[in-house]
Amino acid sequence: MRKTQPLQALKSSNQNQAENDGPFYPHSSALAEEKTLQASFVRDEDERPKVAYNQFSNEIPVISIAGIDDGGEKRAEICNKIVEACEEWGVFQIVDHGVDTKLVSEMTTLAKEFFALPPEEKLRFDMSGGKKGGFIVSSHLQGEAVQDWREIVTFFSYPIRTRDYSRWPDKPEAWKAVTEEYSKKLMELACKLLGVLSEAMGLETEALTKACVDMDQKVVVNFYPKCPQPDLTLGLKRHTDPGTITLLLQDTVGGLQATRDNGKTWITVQPVEGAFVVNLGDHGHYLSNGRFRNADHQAVVNSNSSRLSIATFQNPAPDATVYPLKIREGEKSVLDEPITFAEMYRRKMSKDIEIATKKKLAKEQLLRDLETAKLETKPIEEILA
Repeated sequence: MRKTQPLQALKSSNQNQAENDGPFYPHSSALAEEKTLQASFVRDEDERPKVAYNQFSNEIPVISIAGIDDGGEKRAEICNKIVEACEEWGVFQIVDHGVDTKLVSEMTTLAKEFFALPPEEKLRFDMSGGKKGGFIVSSHLQGEAVQDWREIVTFFSYPIRTRDYSRWPDKPEAWKAVTEEYSKKLMELACKLLGVLSEAMGLETEALTKACVDMDQKVVVNFYPKCPQPDLTLGLKRHTDPGTITLLLQDTVGGLQATRDNGKTWITVQPVEGAFVVNLGDHGHYLSNGRFRNADHQAVVNSNSSRLSIATFQNPAPDATVYPLKIREGEKSVLDEPITFAEMYRRKMSKDIEIATKKKLAKEQLLRDLETAKLETKPIEEILA
């Protein structure tokens, strides 16, 4: 469950005013109006960015999947690269993926146009109060005091029979038609990649997809406005995705960061125009018995330019069983027992909330101790005054 900053704080800005630097994203954003960072966005020292949004690394593999459907040596070569990336990082980028560039461009344009709408238009899809899908500002977990520096619009596209179009934006006008096609193509691409990983595990091609039972797909469009003090906050806090596999379309600004040593070092993923960033989630990690990493990542912001990304999450059905599909000789299961995805997700959220609550309480205690220490150093006359 997520809370939001009061949406009444949204202010209209000049939609035709271009930014001085970086891509042009017209917007009406409460966050973009801020001149100094409010305390609710300031992260603790250990959570603040360590690497700049544009200090790019080439460590994350960029893999062309042209010819992946042809079979033979070409497919084997591509599959080996994907498997290696999943074992080392749990994240990689794909190009030559077959998704029409025109469709990708249309989806990006519509996303920009949505965030450029006046506040009252976006607020018609206010997602607060437990609604499933819609628009939200500055989300954060219950128990946390710190907010993310972003706005999102999200909708659920699979299973098709459960689509609730009342929670999908109806502006811009082409939104429904384009996003339906985009969702379909991304679902097909995700299943193709899961097929590669299934075969790498020595299973039938459809094994990982079937383990999802009735695959869920959620699309989240992220808008990260320019930030007055980006060194103090995050666009999206550090996390792993709970689901099976995520496909992310990002612009050329930069801001996605990954770590594989538990946050000791971070790298900023080099944006590649037209590429999809592929993140494996917790479900994929568990099904592979830990062989494939769940990508540990976050998003940083900057003071020069807004950033846009579109994440497509492929998740198992709530009642799907989470347990390794294959345990190699000499290994033990990374899970004590089979559980449902719903229970896995509940445990993950409970743990995150528990950590956030403990951190919040520790911070409050530290402040109380500091106040006590100040009193103890004051003369008794001042204390009683």
